[in-house]
Amino acid sequence: MSLAAQADVAQHLHRPESDDDPVSVLVCTLGTSWAVVPEVYGWLAPGVIDLFRAHPRKRELDRARSAARLDAPSEIWVVTSDDAHSRDAANKLLEWRTAIDAPLKLRIWRASGTRGLESPAECATLRELVFRAVLHATERARGTGKVVLSLSGGRKTMSADLQEAGELMGAHAWVHVVATDSLPARMRDPSPGMLAAPLSAELVGHLSPVLVAQGRVSELLDIEVDGVRVRGSAFPLPMPDPDGMLVWQQPAGARLVSDELASRQRQSHALLSGYLKRLDERGAYENWPSLYRLPPRRLDALRTTTLAPSHRRLLELIPKVDLHRHLGGCLALDAQIDVAHSIWNSVTDHQRSAAMSGAATRGLGPTGSWPDNWPDRLRSGVAPAERAAMACAILVNTNERILRAELWDATEPRVALRDSARGFRAYEIPGELSGSALLALPQSMLPYARAVVDQARREGLRYVELRGSPQKYRRDDPAGFVAEFEKALRAAGAQTRENGVSSDLRIAFVWILDRRDVSTIEETVASAVRAHEALDGFMVGIDVAGDESVMRPELLAEGFRPAFAACLPITIHAGEGEPAENIWQAAYNLHADRIGHGLTIADRPDLARRFRDRRIALEICPTSNREVVGYRDELVPGTGSLPTYPLRRLIELGVPLTICTDNPGISRTTLADEYLAASRMCDGLSLWETLALIRQGFTHAFVPAAERDRTRMEVDNRIYRILSTDDALRA
Repeated sequence: MSLAAQADVAQHLHRPESDDDPVSVLVCTLGTSWAVVPEVYGWLAPGVIDLFRAHPRKRELDRARSAARLDAPSEIWVVTSDDAHSRDAANKLLEWRTAIDAPLKLRIWRASGTRGLESPAECATLRELVFRAVLHATERARGTGKVVLSLSGGRKTMSADLQEAGELMGAHAWVHVVATDSLPARMRDPSPGMLAAPLSAELVGHLSPVLVAQGRVSELLDIEVDGVRVRGSAFPLPMPDPDGMLVWQQPAGARLVSDELASRQRQSHALLSGYLKRLDERGAYENWPSLYRLPPRRLDALRTTTLAPSHRRLLELIPKVDLHRHLGGCLALDAQIDVAHSIWNSVTDHQRSAAMSGAATRGLGPTGSWPDNWPDRLRSGVAPAERAAMACAILVNTNERILRAELWDATEPRVALRDSARGFRAYEIPGELSGSALLALPQSMLPYARAVVDQARREGLRYVELRGSPQKYRRDDPAGFVAEFEKALRAAGAQTRENGVSSDLRIAFVWILDRRDVSTIEETVASAVRAHEALDGFMVGIDVAGDESVMRPELLAEGFRPAFAACLPITIHAGEGEPAENIWQAAYNLHADRIGHGLTIADRPDLARRFRDRRIALEICPTSNREVVGYRDELVPGTGSLPTYPLRRLIELGVPLTICTDNPGISRTTLADEYLAASRMCDGLSLWETLALIRQGFTHAFVPAAERDRTRMEVDNRIYRILSTDDALRA
């Protein structure tokens, strides 16, 4: 074989290193005309034997093979009867195999007791052998290999059995070689050596390879019936040695794969219905309806595959919801710096000079070594706009390495910060140059909105509820801030209100009240209600945040009455390491529709049942929960002795919940990272559970039911398209 041909073989021919590696298999039935096998192989493997090199329709044949993604088989499996003529044909095949120079394995089975295939019993025996051969071939090929069936050899019953087996077991393609009526005598009885090299133009023109069909695996194989799945282990088939023959004896009294599949076809509707019902019974939450259209094999893979870093791209592709994302803590440091540059370029020289001077006098210079109480110094004695200008000066003029050291390194290790010397404030420090530190300047509005929208799109978010404290951004007109920010988000390309038109990104706003500032609760609630009336569909809810130990939810109830009267949805930060009593109060005294975090509800199963029955959802944020409260995470040193994250227990209790980011900029995370962290911290989420949790986010969004249903339907279709591709679940 020439060097060029050897290179072609190396490129196109898969060479398995062991019997467990995926292979591409050509499965053939054989009668007396042994030549049909080399003819099919010659079309599939032109790099080994370019049998059709001189064919008048060579380009057309090559295009058809390429379009069907057919490549050179690494093994040929032949099934035949055990009469003298078939044995002679099989021996000719072995001679042909010896005549070609290629790393090809030829395996031949002869069905014991079959002669002329004139009795039903003989036909049934050969049918069983055909089915087992195709079953084992498809298992060997699973992954990167392919199974191609040749319908050219043997009696019509053999070809029919082969075609049926391929249709049920997912053969990649069926091929046939058509010969003209005037086939020359030399071609009717060729020598093995003749078909080990390209045919002449005179001879090859009498043959035409044809792609008959392509198939996919039947879902009936993957349903367990009476403890049996249609797998090679349940229907064994001994393997002939490479380039050898084996006489196969049908096991006496054994279950037959052909009978098993025939039975499943008769019961197909009942089997599929029962299988899908069992899926529903096993899950704590409803999953996407379209998933049930996937083949059982893929459904089983979703249920048995643990979410891992290799699935990050899949997580990013799937449309998601984040219902707990703080506006002030969402941007990563590089995005904060970009926003600061946009603001800095729009202010006057006098404002820049004053901001730099103010930062310097507070010890916040560009060389670092800031005092431990620098956040208090930045806030002390200045109006919000002055603080924002100083924050811009620091972000623009300080080396990013120094910024990271002052914002994050100073509070390492970022685990169980609630119990650290600085307490909960240690968690908040990385957000001190973002949020209210920048948004008090009007020039920040559009660049901040653009950064938020870009971030959400990069993460694959379909819907986001940003939450923030407008009273901190603009004390004199907080409702006006919300209106302007909504306008900036629209200018940045996000949809901010339902208008019946599909959008790739919908953003809403939840107004945060700070439980540490109880004296202004009534005034702030009134402002939030006004914003809701003016911006219905964008200003969608009220939240209470801040250190839980400062104020119990029941003491805020009186100030919430205007929100109750306006039917504003309510979510409350409660139970993030504090007693479940706080969650109870938020649900009963503040009528919460959702709870931010709520992790300690697992301590009160009766309350958990109430949440399950009333469909009150938890917004859990694994990374920030680890940073604030402290939970075990195998990727974070020093957490081995900490408690296990209670997510698995919450799922077992059936508490509605969804995964969120909290402050992705502060915690240096994304929503995909949060699902991965959740899986690690609860000893493993399956892909099926992950998809159900993603759906929970859409279910509990603060949007009208009609919009929620329409969005879920769109996302459901999108998820089906993603997961129905062959490589969707591959690492």
